[in-house]
Amino acid sequence: MDFQRKTRLPASIPTASTADIAFLLNMFFMVTTIFKLEEGLPITMPRSTAGEKVPKEKVTHVWVDEAGTISMNDLVISLDDVEPLIVRRLEENPMLIVAFNADEKTPYKIMNDVMDRVKLAQALRVSFTTIPQSEQAEE
Repeated sequence: MDFQRKTRLPASIPTASTADIAFLLNMFFMVTTIFKLEEGLPITMPRSTAGEKVPKEKVTHVWVDEAGTISMNDLVISLDDVEPLIVRRLEENPMLIVAFNADEKTPYKIMNDVMDRVKLAQALRVSFTTIPQSEQAEE
């Protein structure tokens, strides 16, 4: 009896649908990804007529609400923590701008205490964040 060998097909992985799978995975991750934006404390800002936008990396935001709660870059802190945190951020970036975001009803004593702590940290670049007059007219 004579046995004949059949020719074998080369082993291969079908890649025709690879692009479709990559596209679907990309769409899945784009739809399900959550981007957390810095929120701070809920405050009503005072109004202004002029201003300038600064890159986010160069600014540390200090939020103070009406009740006197202090928050720095999404972290609620006490008054005693303001100076060491500012000093640490100034070591990382000597050109740091400390931006105060205070509710218009925040007591001046609390703002003065926070500003004193920032002064002790020797932060020379300070700004007070407000809402431009043009946005006030829209509300």
